[in-house]
Amino acid sequence: MNDVLQTMRNHVSVRKYKSEPIPQETIEQLVEAAQHAASSNFVQAYSVIAVTDPDIKAECAQLTYNDHVKDAAVFFVICADYHRLALAGKKHDVTIHTETTENFLVATVDASLFAQNLTLASESLGYGTCYIGSVRNNIEKISDLLKIPEYVFPLVGLTVGIPDEEQRVKPRLPKRAVLHQNAYDQVNYSQLLDEYDEMIKDYYQNRLTNQKDTTWTESMSAYLSKKNRIYMRDYLASQGFKLE
Repeated sequence: MNDVLQTMRNHVSVRKYKSEPIPQETIEQLVEAAQHAASSNFVQAYSVIAVTDPDIKAECAQLTYNDHVKDAAVFFVICADYHRLALAGKKHDVTIHTETTENFLVATVDASLFAQNLTLASESLGYGTCYIGSVRNNIEKISDLLKIPEYVFPLVGLTVGIPDEEQRVKPRLPKRAVLHQNAYDQVNYSQLLDEYDEMIKDYYQNRLTNQKDTTWTESMSAYLSKKNRIYMRDYLASQGFKLE
């Protein structure tokens, strides 16, 4: 087990931070490291907004319904970004296609890989992190606040700072549930889900904070039985992503 693998296995979501800033030089080092994520056709269809201004962080905290956003040293907002690429096209009298589902997926994957690299880089230096998917809860207001232009949309947020709490690592699905050899194998899902439900129920009942009495399949069924953020398609169209 090398240091990189151990850092990856130790990942937890940190929602309480000490009031210590991250130097600008370190922020730039983290972003530079994250930029070395793979990129489809090298389009690098992402940008990141590092929010350190206390007032803007406080407003982001309200819009995302996550109080710890304002307490983190920096709140990164990772965006899928074709604005820069549209300008590249103009240099050569070409109109790029942002309306195709494929190009939407390219930007989403690029930004996701960048986000994971940014998380790993941050945690390798001892910082705590937490992904904030709820940047999409009030996505139009977040976009206005951060002056996000056409052909760009915020995909996910990431709080980073010095941890002021300890958390147990949340047990992941058994490897047998996600690793398939040569072909997709669903034969043992029923047994694996039962085993995982027991594991997660024990974790939720015994973790340090926010204990609850539920299983993974219960919570996932409740979450996915609702149509969440159904306004996203209209928002994406308004940003130039009219998916075909």
